[in-house]
Amino acid sequence: MSSSETSSVPFVPETAFGIWFLRTHTWEHHVLRVAINDLKRLIDAPLPDAPLPDAPLPDAPLIVDAGCGQGKSFRLLANAFKPRRIVGVDFHAPSLALAAHAANACRDSLADIELLHGDCAKLPLPDACADIVFCHQTFHHLVEQERALAEFRRVLKPGGILLFAESTDAYIKSWVIRLLFRHPMQVQKSADGYLDMLRRGGFSFSQRNVSLPYLWWSRAKDFGLLERLGLYRPRPGKRRETLVNVAAVKAG
Repeated sequence: MSSSETSSVPFVPETAFGIWFLRTHTWEHHVLRVAINDLKRLIDAPLPDAPLPDAPLPDAPLIVDAGCGQGKSFRLLANAFKPRRIVGVDFHAPSLALAAHAANACRDSLADIELLHGDCAKLPLPDACADIVFCHQTFHHLVEQERALAEFRRVLKPGGILLFAESTDAYIKSWVIRLLFRHPMQVQKSADGYLDMLRRGGFSFSQRNVSLPYLWWSRAKDFGLLERLGLYRPRPGKRRETLVNVAAVKAG
């Protein structure tokens, strides 16, 4: 990517705390691992080229990790989906350098991991090349969300699956998250707002493909303390959802 292209990309730089947090045990095990397990559960359609139990490696899926960050997802995705290849894309060059170390560290699980410096709104990938696009806690960082979603659809094969995991505006706009992290506030959406965007963007899913987790770390007001003490029991439909996970299929 040239310097002129880089300077034209709408970008909100993360805080030093945010970059550090993405290296922590909490991020990898309480956020990323939990989301991947939940997303896998939400898939109810066969993956394109899904491998049979003894199928050769070339029949396994190709995964694009859109906004791969420091590559903490690579081993988790390899273990969950047994892909033949993972392509990680991120705009933040220092994170990609760390992702290269993560890729090398999991060569025992998956030898073919490629890293690309690029913008999610202009993915450096050909049409219909991917079986899965994995977008975890990336979308709320993106200014050009509609363009990015169109790019996810473009690079997916017909019937390919978008694994979408996001924090909602209720979480991103909470005081503690505003204090510790940086995000483009004008594009933040509710759970319903993200679901509507996915449908309008050419993806199909039903309620059984959607999850609204209410995890302790996503409750920025008290981090679940009141619930653990038995003082508050929030229920679906009676609370502001803070997370939305979707396994959506490329329609049409």
